[in-house]
Amino acid sequence: MGAVVADDGPSGVKAPDGGWGWAVLFGCFIITGFSYAFPKAVSVFFKELIREFGIGYSDTAWISSILLAMLYGTGPLCSVCVNRFGCRPVMLVGGLFASMGMVIASFCTSIIQIYLTAGVITGLGLALNFQPSLIMLNRYFDKRRPLANGLSAAGSPVFLCALSPLGQILQHEYGWRGGFLILGGMLLNCCVCGALMRPLEPPKKSEATKEPAEKKVKKKLLDFSVFKDGGFVIYTLAASIMVLGLFVPPVFVVSYAKDLGYQDTKAAFLLTILGFIDIFARPICGMVAGLKWVRPRCVYLFSFAMLFNGFTDLMGSMSVDYGGLVVFCIFFGISYGMVGALQFEVLMAIVGTQKFSSAIGLVLLAEAMAVLIGPPSAGKLLDATGRYMFVFIIAGIEVTTSALVLALGNFFCIKKKPEEPHTKEEAAEREELNKSEDKTPEDAKVDSIEVEQFLKDEPEKNGEVVTNPETCV
Repeated sequence: MGAVVADDGPSGVKAPDGGWGWAVLFGCFIITGFSYAFPKAVSVFFKELIREFGIGYSDTAWISSILLAMLYGTGPLCSVCVNRFGCRPVMLVGGLFASMGMVIASFCTSIIQIYLTAGVITGLGLALNFQPSLIMLNRYFDKRRPLANGLSAAGSPVFLCALSPLGQILQHEYGWRGGFLILGGMLLNCCVCGALMRPLEPPKKSEATKEPAEKKVKKKLLDFSVFKDGGFVIYTLAASIMVLGLFVPPVFVVSYAKDLGYQDTKAAFLLTILGFIDIFARPICGMVAGLKWVRPRCVYLFSFAMLFNGFTDLMGSMSVDYGGLVVFCIFFGISYGMVGALQFEVLMAIVGTQKFSSAIGLVLLAEAMAVLIGPPSAGKLLDATGRYMFVFIIAGIEVTTSALVLALGNFFCIKKKPEEPHTKEEAAEREELNKSEDKTPEDAKVDSIEVEQFLKDEPEKNGEVVTNPETCV
């Protein structure tokens, strides 16, 4: 976390920072939108499910919980699949799973069947798309990576603002079964995004260098050596504490407004405000994180974003009217967008490209446990006290604590730590690659003259020399 790792491609390929990378960014934008917004958008169908199956709201809420649990909890499985088969095949299979789960769910006759289809199968499909898309984004962008992460993260609020109204329209026109079927068809677009994830081609090597390349050690399916990196351990601990309270305010803010006596439509508009601010906060934060002076200190910017978010929760607990909740949603949207834009950027900077596929899987698994604990525990606290103020205070304390853990842990434990050998090797390879690319035509000319002179000096070994440009290369 103290020193940023050089992000070369898996085979020493330099990140193009553009070109086809923009197509990869577009695919990542769509995948991120589906992955984060879909579990929330499905909630518009809950009332019809309650009416048809004769169940309670808590029973239907398990659909969203299972979707999120699969998205986070299957991180290591996704890492193994990506390291074994590559990003594109995994994403294509994931797109089919996501679509198939919703299509089959439209024919279900019990809530348990919906848990298995719309929850488990669709959740697994989204997970198999989300993680590989981030890995490919990391491989295609280096200098512009903070901006790329900010733009791709903006897919979450954009899709949330689009899918929720769309779900209401589908429910009104076709019922929950027709809505599930159409959403399943829409999820096939994940396969299109997977097809965009073209692997980077390594540079062509001569016959002399082919043999050593073939003897290369096989990549581990799940690299647990990331836990030897103190920066990764601190990041994982901080992120796990953060998600305990990060998702609580958006879940309860609408109920908070209703409890104050405001209409349902007016209360729901608070989420629209939050999402609209979030759309602009993420790419702007990505641009700021990419600035020359800010990027080496990106971890502290991330800590500030979490501190800002926690402080906003604490201030929001004092809201007593609709105007106060609107102000809370504006500032929460800014801080929430900053956290969303920076969380994976900081992880990429800590572990580098080579270990990112394993690191993100392990981090998501740790966060999955916290995601399952956070909102339910906040709900129990609300049932016990009957006051939303305590829910927001606890959430604020948890997020603020995570900010302090990350900032202080980085400052005192990581800053003075010497670089690990693998980091030095990657930096050396990167420097050598840059030198070879920056070589001027004059340098190439000097090299060709030296070769020609060498051949002339040893005619008995090399035979006659024909001095033309082709033989001098």
